[in-house]
Amino acid sequence: MMLLRIAFLSLWQHRRRTGVLGIAIGFVTALVIVLLGVAEGMNQALIESSTTLMSGHVNVAGFFKVTAGQAAPVVTKADGVAEVVRKEVPELKYIARRGRGFAKVVSDSGSQLLGLAGVVIEDEKGLREVLKIKEGSLDGLKKPGSVVLFEDQAAVLEVRVGDAVTISAPTTRGTNNTVDVTVVAIARSMGMMSSFSCFLNETTLEQLYQLAPGTTGALQVYLPTADLEVAKKVQARLKDALSKAGYLLLEDDPRAFFFKFESVQREGWTGQKLDLTTWHDEVSFVAWTVDLMNALAFLLGFVLLQVIGVGIMIVMWISIRERTKEIGTLRAIGMQKLSVLSMFLAEGFLLGLLSTTAGAVVGVVVGQVLNAARIPLPQGVQFVLLSDRLIVLPTAQWVLATLVFITAVVTIISLLPSWLAARLKPVTAMQHAS
Repeated sequence: MMLLRIAFLSLWQHRRRTGVLGIAIGFVTALVIVLLGVAEGMNQALIESSTTLMSGHVNVAGFFKVTAGQAAPVVTKADGVAEVVRKEVPELKYIARRGRGFAKVVSDSGSQLLGLAGVVIEDEKGLREVLKIKEGSLDGLKKPGSVVLFEDQAAVLEVRVGDAVTISAPTTRGTNNTVDVTVVAIARSMGMMSSFSCFLNETTLEQLYQLAPGTTGALQVYLPTADLEVAKKVQARLKDALSKAGYLLLEDDPRAFFFKFESVQREGWTGQKLDLTTWHDEVSFVAWTVDLMNALAFLLGFVLLQVIGVGIMIVMWISIRERTKEIGTLRAIGMQKLSVLSMFLAEGFLLGLLSTTAGAVVGVVVGQVLNAARIPLPQGVQFVLLSDRLIVLPTAQWVLATLVFITAVVTIISLLPSWLAARLKPVTAMQHAS
C-alpha cells in the first residue's frame, strides 16, 4: 500500500504529464472495448439469425439416398424421430420442422438463387419474435403457395406483397419441377444470413420436391439457452438415444449441411442416415468473422499501445532524471534495488489501472449510446457485421480482459525505466543531485 501511495503522489505531482498519457491509454482502452463490443454484437446477431433462418440450437437432420450416388437433405418418418427427441430432451422448448432446399426464384423482372426453408408457421414460436415484417403478414404462410422474402431479395426480383414468383428446382429423383407462389410478406434484412434464405409454406416445398408426407428437411430443436456447451451436451445425448432406437447416424462433420453433399454422395450406402449438428456447426462458414473481429480489436490495441509505450518510457525516464536526488537519498538510507524497482513499477501499474478503468467506462457508455442510436448499416457492411444496424455489446468478460491486458502491457513497458532507476548507485545519485 505504501508503494501505491508513493506512486499516486508522484503521478499527481506531475499531473499534466500523467493526464496526457492517461488520456492516450484511456482512448486505446475505449477503442478496444467498442471494437470487442462490435464483435460480440456480431456474435449475438449470428446466433439470432442462424437460429431463426437456418438452424435450431440442435438439429436432427440427415440425408436420404435413393441410389448410392444421389442424396437428398431430408428426414423420412420425422414424427418417430421427434418422439425420441421429446423423450430424451425434457428441457426442450419446442421443435420446428424445416424443409430444406435450394432453388431458382424467378419473377417478371429478374431471378435469384435462394435457399428455401419450408415452415409450418404455427410451430415457429421464435420466428415471429425475430423477423421484422416490413410489408404483409407471416400468417400468410399458413396457406399453400406462399413465400416470405427479405427486402434485399424483393429489391433484386422487383416484387412486392401480392406479386407472384416461380420457383424452379430439381427433385430428389433428378427431374426439374416448378411451383408458382405468391409473396405474402417482406421482412427486413438481417445481414448476410438473410441474403440467401427465404421462407416457404412446407406443403409447397413438399410439392416442389415431390416429397412423401411425414418427410422434412430437419427437426430444429430449441432449448432455453443458446449456450454452445449446453447444445453440445444435448447433441451427444440425442446421438446415443437415436442410435439405441435403431437410427443410423452419419459420422461427425461440424459443417453446414450443404457442404456435405459431395462427401455423402461418394459413400456407398442407400436409405436414411441422420446427422446431428449444433447451431455453430451450421454457421461455421461465417463464424470466423467474429473471431477475426476479436483478433483485430486486440491487434489494433496492441499496435497503438506500442506507440504509447514509447511515450511512457520517455516520460518515466524524464521522471527518473528529475528524481535522481530522491532515488539517491532512498538508496543511501537503505532502500534496496528491488524496492526502487517496485516503486517505479507501481507508478506504471497505477497509471495503467486508472487510465484503463476510465477508458473502460467511456467505452461502455459509447457502446450504449451507439446501440440507442440504432444506426442503420449500408448493405455491404451488413454482410460483414451480420446485422442491418450497428450493435455494440461490450460484455463484462471482455471489459475485464481488456482492462487486465492493457494494464499489464503498460506495467511491462514501465519495467525498463524502472530497472534503470534501480541500478543507480547512491553515491552517483547524490553527486548528481549536488
